[in-house]
Amino acid sequence: MVLRIEPLTGAALEAALDDVARLRIEVFRAWPYLYDGDLAYEREYLQSYRDSAGAVVVGAFDGDRLVGAATGTPLTDHADDFAAAFAGSGLDLREIFYCAESVLLPAYRGQGAGHGFFDLREAHALALGFSKSAFCSVLRPDTHPLRPRDYAPLDPFWQKRGYVPLPGVRAAFSWKDIDQADETKKDLQFWIRDLPARA
Repeated sequence: MVLRIEPLTGAALEAALDDVARLRIEVFRAWPYLYDGDLAYEREYLQSYRDSAGAVVVGAFDGDRLVGAATGTPLTDHADDFAAAFAGSGLDLREIFYCAESVLLPAYRGQGAGHGFFDLREAHALALGFSKSAFCSVLRPDTHPLRPRDYAPLDPFWQKRGYVPLPGVRAAFSWKDIDQADETKKDLQFWIRDLPARA
């Protein structure tokens, strides 16, 4: 299988969002998200990508079928969610591009899509004049009963790309886990890297 990976903006981005929503629901059911989502919530959540002039969706395609996607927007588009997390960090949210979710169907993993997702989002961020790129990861205890025995954290992949955890910069979000009746709060750790200066 040869994946085609390309950035989507404007009308192409909007046309892909329902497929992105379905991918998020399917992929995020797995550890560490354990997300029990629905299409109505996803459409509301993804509205911010329709509304942001700086948004990008990087799509991974098998032919015409979207099998993976990664999203990104200026961090200021998420200021209501993340401003408190960055308070006291000394970082200016206006300089940071936020790489949100990366979702890829299991059959397509190990073919370089992860690097493609970051490469194209970071290139988009640089083209918009951002100097930093950030994302957040879900924190789950190692003793969680649904943690797979063979789970390998992605920390080494992120570190090879130059990302480091931001000490004390954490956010909290609530969603319904697949084994829970109600939403519960989750902690998320921010990671950041300086983007290379444009030549």
